[in-house]
Amino acid sequence: MARSTLLVIDDEPNILRSVKLNLEMEGYRVEVAASGDENARLRGRTKADFAMIGRGPAMRAIFDKVAKTAPSSGRVLITGENGTGKELVARAIHDRSPRRERPLVKVNCAALPRELVESELFGHEKGAFTGATQQRRGKFELADGGTLFLDEVGDMNPSAQAKVLRVLQENELERVGGGETIKVDVRVVAATNKDLHAEIAAGRFREDLYYRLAVVPIELPPLRARREDFPVLVEHLLAQVCADNDRRQKRVVASAMTLLMQHDWPGNVRELKNVVERLAILTGDAELITEPDVCDALPRVKAVKPGFARGTPFKDLVATAEREIIMAALEANDHHVSNTARELQLERSHLYKKMRALGIDHRADEESAG
Repeated sequence: MARSTLLVIDDEPNILRSVKLNLEMEGYRVEVAASGDENARLRGRTKADFAMIGRGPAMRAIFDKVAKTAPSSGRVLITGENGTGKELVARAIHDRSPRRERPLVKVNCAALPRELVESELFGHEKGAFTGATQQRRGKFELADGGTLFLDEVGDMNPSAQAKVLRVLQENELERVGGGETIKVDVRVVAATNKDLHAEIAAGRFREDLYYRLAVVPIELPPLRARREDFPVLVEHLLAQVCADNDRRQKRVVASAMTLLMQHDWPGNVRELKNVVERLAILTGDAELITEPDVCDALPRVKAVKPGFARGTPFKDLVATAEREIIMAALEANDHHVSNTARELQLERSHLYKKMRALGIDHRADEESAG
């Protein structure tokens, strides 16, 4: 997706940090220049592939922790299920750190063959082993002055764990087959989908390495725990995949959005993007994505009506009932939030809060008012 917005900000000290961070987290690269400097005007450019989207309390807490952590040199351990955006957080930390002009080097620890782990991480000298026909720098050296992202660190073998621990303790390494000690200045950000406390208890992960890595722990919530973010997240993904697939811009109707929210999303945002792209493709030139479209694209999800359902937590039953009631009231009032709040005998602010929590788009009121 390609989209640009020009932002004009006169004086950086007057920018609330949270506002600036939210712009950056939604994909805008924010640069600040003195007012009147025409050549250095502020520019915003969406980087859709790396955008972190969310307005609910769970993601606001993540944004706040990234804002506080990024300027420091502290190591970060990011945990969460597959597809929750761990690499996006690592990139956000690097891009907002003093190291942002230096490399961000990624290593997938789960993909490294056991016999090549040390060579990949620390490099090797020519002739160090069969096939080592030339000197090679490892990932730690390549990341010197920047950030090294150790993805799936919970899958690293014990031998490599011990050597990584030494580098973190001493800030120096030796290439495989070499005797020279090489100093490195690297900030390490690690990520895993494993419970490292359980791995430590089972003897598969070093406790001392855990404490070296987890100076600042950041746990990402699964998508099912942040349903209030669905409307803005689906809108963002839909705009992105429509642009990527040369489709007209589309909109998800309220009942279809509710259906999407009822799915558990075990694959998290990665799975949601897959389904949104499927919807964009299979709905052809249609402007609206409807409930039958969602049922076709995601056969496992079924509309849940208010009432008792065996095995469903009470809070989910209540949320489903509240969502149905509010959506019906909005429909009866032509999606005018103020009139809906009056008819439901609720304060407008309380209705807005409830709609955000239930993932109901409230912008129709602003559009109708305009």
